[in-house]
Amino acid sequence: MSFLIDCPNCGRRPQPEFAYGGSLGEDREPAMLDALSEDLYFNDNTAGEQLERWFHRFGCERWIVIRRDTRTNAVSGSWEGVDAP
Repeated sequence: MSFLIDCPNCGRRPQPEFAYGGSLGEDREPAMLDALSEDLYFNDNTAGEQLERWFHRFGCERWIVIRRDTRTNAVSGSWEGVDAP
């Protein structure tokens, strides 16, 4: 299911323009490829709001953080950078 993300640099854009970079919340050490793959594809997938990293690959090519409700895909905030304000 596609949804819209408010990029702080490019404005509201469709989700397929972005690459998912994982959820925020836990302090992590830099991951090797296998550990990163496990984190991205086998995460807990909890229902509710969470902070997530997204890379705007077909736009400004910058990392942003969004607050997204995983039940509805509603995005309630976005920030530039890899950490939430």
